[in-house]
Amino acid sequence: MPEALSRPAWAEVDLDAVRHNTAALATVAAPAALCAVVKAEGYGHGAVPVPRAALDAGATWLAVAVVEEGEALRRAGIRAPILLLAEPPPEAMADALAQRLTLTLYSVEGVQAAAKVATNGRSPTSVHLKVDTGMHRVGATPDTLVDVARAVEEAGGLRVEGLWTHLAAAEDPAEDGYTTEQLRCFEEARDRLALAGIHPDLLHAANSAGAIAHPAARYDLVRCGISVYGYCPGAALDGRVELRPAMSLKARVSFVKELDAGERVSYGLSYALSEPGDLATVPLGYDDGVRRRLAAAGAEVLVNGRRCPMAGTVTMDQFLVDCGPSSGVKTGDEVVLIGRQGDEQITADHWAELLDTISYEIVCGVGPRVPRVYVNGEGGAVVADGRPEQPRLEEA
Repeated sequence: MPEALSRPAWAEVDLDAVRHNTAALATVAAPAALCAVVKAEGYGHGAVPVPRAALDAGATWLAVAVVEEGEALRRAGIRAPILLLAEPPPEAMADALAQRLTLTLYSVEGVQAAAKVATNGRSPTSVHLKVDTGMHRVGATPDTLVDVARAVEEAGGLRVEGLWTHLAAAEDPAEDGYTTEQLRCFEEARDRLALAGIHPDLLHAANSAGAIAHPAARYDLVRCGISVYGYCPGAALDGRVELRPAMSLKARVSFVKELDAGERVSYGLSYALSEPGDLATVPLGYDDGVRRRLAAAGAEVLVNGRRCPMAGTVTMDQFLVDCGPSSGVKTGDEVVLIGRQGDEQITADHWAELLDTISYEIVCGVGPRVPRVYVNGEGGAVVADGRPEQPRLEEA
């Protein structure tokens, strides 16, 4: 743990795990190239160190959700192609192209806005078209795709480099038929473009689940998000690729008190000690991503290698742990909320199961006031921005 923290709580991100996961996914996807999806501060892991680690390990593209995320990567000196996953509003087009971000377009209006700010030099600006094949979130319909593509070709300063879609349920074997239909629709869209004389260089449809479970979806490029960070997108895919969770969430006990059996604790007094024991205070709360109802759902943490239950309602900045009688727990002891301690491990998947959500929401939910500390390997030395420089703290 870094020394200069205003409170003893941090998220530890293992960049070797990111590299391992990226390399494993690149091997599975080959000969397709790998795009690491690093939106939302790298799924909560860090906006700059994670992309660098992924590129080190074989990713050749990055993907972000909004222009500002791409700008941050460019300011950090990252030169790899960066795909914007949604069509930006007209007022953001100039910034996107100034940062050499690859636009996703799916409306004639979006094409027109991009064309107004595209350079008219010797090399036109490459864009990717998105077609909606069944996710029904964003994308041109199969019937309007050719119109959008023709608008690109006629605009001057733009060219169609890629065509892509997004799979809605590739992680669910029960929906394999839907995935197959999406891919059929995608290939039909490709063929419609070909009849119009438009031949994209890159086709891509696979997210993490598509890349792992659907070889037909890999095409020229796969876009992997949650799997880069060490989690499978669905339980049915567990074990198909060896993945290592990259994030651990840790803190140190800030206060310890001994209470009698029957004492009730925290807001609402919903938790009562079943026997006399030690109650530890941990300086993390729901503003930090430790969800308010975790204790009621049966969540545990690791203290001195033992599983101990969260006690009572999680508050904004702190929660309590029932460490049991004569526990020996003292102020300064390490508490692991997500991660490994001794022979025990708690993962974001465990939290997700308790909260009826997905691992994505858990890791993305670790709040910005929790410092990210980067290491290379479990128990490794702190590194800066993913590089073995002088130790320093990277704020997410």
